[in-house]
Amino acid sequence: MVTVGRNGENRLDVALSGKLDTEGMIAVLDALLDNAEGMENGGVLFDVVDYHLPSFGAIAIELWRLPQVLRLLRRFSHAAVLADQTWLQAMSHWSADLVPGLTIKTFKRSEKAAARLWLETVCP
Repeated sequence: MVTVGRNGENRLDVALSGKLDTEGMIAVLDALLDNAEGMENGGVLFDVVDYHLPSFGAIAIELWRLPQVLRLLRRFSHAAVLADQTWLQAMSHWSADLVPGLTIKTFKRSEKAAARLWLETVCP
């Protein structure tokens, strides 16, 4: 399950839990695109509660909609990732290398207040 919500003028909050299937990926991408409308140099807070790899169908949808995903990513300059698993934190840092202009900082899930403060500082 994924929830997406706009938090102020220039930030999205996204909570990830469980496995994403085809229908879920369509809904998530639609929610991200709708909620990010009009943002520039925004911030996003990803709270990774319980991560499972997405289904093959979900990955296919993401690849099919890649032009929209790339335009979406350009709306953001900073992302904070809340995750307790070391491998997810490492993958987050690696992902930052794939998206020019996006700075990603990782935090443990218990550091949510610090992540929010960092986003407020870099994306006022």
